[in-house]
Amino acid sequence: MEVTGSLALRAAVDHPAWYAVVVPAYVTAFVLLGAVLRAGMPLGVAYGVWGATGVALTAALGALVFAEPFTPVVVAGIVLIMVGVLVVEIGSQRAHRERGAATGGA
Repeated sequence: MEVTGSLALRAAVDHPAWYAVVVPAYVTAFVLLGAVLRAGMPLGVAYGVWGATGVALTAALGALVFAEPFTPVVVAGIVLIMVGVLVVEIGSQRAHRERGAATGGA
């Protein structure tokens, strides 16, 4: 939904009617993020996945829909973001395991 909101925002630059999609898409994205957090996903992981996915999809779809640049440097940046999110996820899982071991598995 965040990607939809971002693409609609870009489209609204030339066609203001797209603003009708922007706000509901962003509101829905935040509601869904809240649901994921309530389900127990750590904030850093949830926001990292959201950010990485958003950047990758927005860049790719921006290139397809709006003919924006999608260069090797852009691809490298997306890969670095995804690696960063993976490292945060691995660190979060490790901290969760260590916390469980320190409290006797509770």
